[in-house]
Amino acid sequence: MSVWSKLVTAIKGGVTEAAEAVADNQAIRILEQEIRDAKEELRKSDHARTQILAKCKLAQQKVDALDASIAEYEEHVRKAIDTDRQLALDCAQKVSELKEQREAEAQYLAQFQQSEKQLAQNITQAKSNLRRLEQQVDMVKATESVQKAQVAVSSRHMGANSKMKTATESLQRIQEKQKLRDAELQAAEELAADESTDDLEKRLAQAGIKGGKSSAEDELSRILGK
Repeated sequence: MSVWSKLVTAIKGGVTEAAEAVADNQAIRILEQEIRDAKEELRKSDHARTQILAKCKLAQQKVDALDASIAEYEEHVRKAIDTDRQLALDCAQKVSELKEQREAEAQYLAQFQQSEKQLAQNITQAKSNLRRLEQQVDMVKATESVQKAQVAVSSRHMGANSKMKTATESLQRIQEKQKLRDAELQAAEELAADESTDDLEKRLAQAGIKGGKSSAEDELSRILGK
């Protein structure tokens, strides 16, 4: 393969990678927008479920009220049957009408309850799927950040090692110079102390207090004195 062909292939590869990177970034943004839209739809779904629950409650109240009315008119039938048969028949007819109404309301109630149950299951499943999708998007974004950091570190590794070696050598030279300077200072201090001691000894000898060279007469006197 010629150099030109290799160059064209490399350029094509770079363009493809750049296009894929743009597409991937765009895909992440699309997913994040879809997640926001899904959350809004779920919020609306929760509100719709609340409305269905309210209708369930009202339907249940109507069924309970009709049950109470049926029981009341059945009691009227039992009381009127011995004294007024027609009144008992009228109350029985009322019971029949109330039962029809109750049956209709009970059907509405069952439909509302079934709808609410199905909606609750769908909402729960949707929230679970959405939570899983959010976790995957977060993981992809976090992994992407870590890998970018690793690439940056890896690309600078050789240069960083060279710079680190140079810096370490400079540090060692500085430390050696500091050690030498410390030794020189200590030596200067010791010399100054010796000079101070010698001067003091000379002054004591001159005053006849200490030191000085003894003469032969002094040594003879000392020996004979013993």
